[in-house]
Amino acid sequence: MIKKTVKYVDFNGNENNETFYFNLTKAELTMLELSYKGGLSSYIEEAVKSGDNAKLVEVFNKLILESYGVKSEDGKRFVKNSEIKEEFKNSAAFSEIFMSIATNAEEAEAFVKGISNN
Repeated sequence: MIKKTVKYVDFNGNENNETFYFNLTKAELTMLELSYKGGLSSYIEEAVKSGDNAKLVEVFNKLILESYGVKSEDGKRFVKNSEIKEEFKNSAAFSEIFMSIATNAEEAEAFVKGISNN
């Protein structure tokens, strides 16, 4: 699990500094890996080698949204339902996080490693 503290301006013009959590369980990683022909890792490597930015955008979007969740107060659950994902996807914070990953290879690599480090 990784946490990212993001400074962003919301749609009312207010500056916010908020922490977000991202994680993929071993089961979720396996399902993602198997959902791409040749595996997710190979898919990403091929997209990078070929310069296929459309594939990279699609993968980053999926990884961010699939790994985003809200920790329960007791730390026993990490809730990732469609309502939580949709709310996050429609936030200015999502845009900040997406752009930081999509425009910085080191940030992208750290994010992928962080969400899958179980």
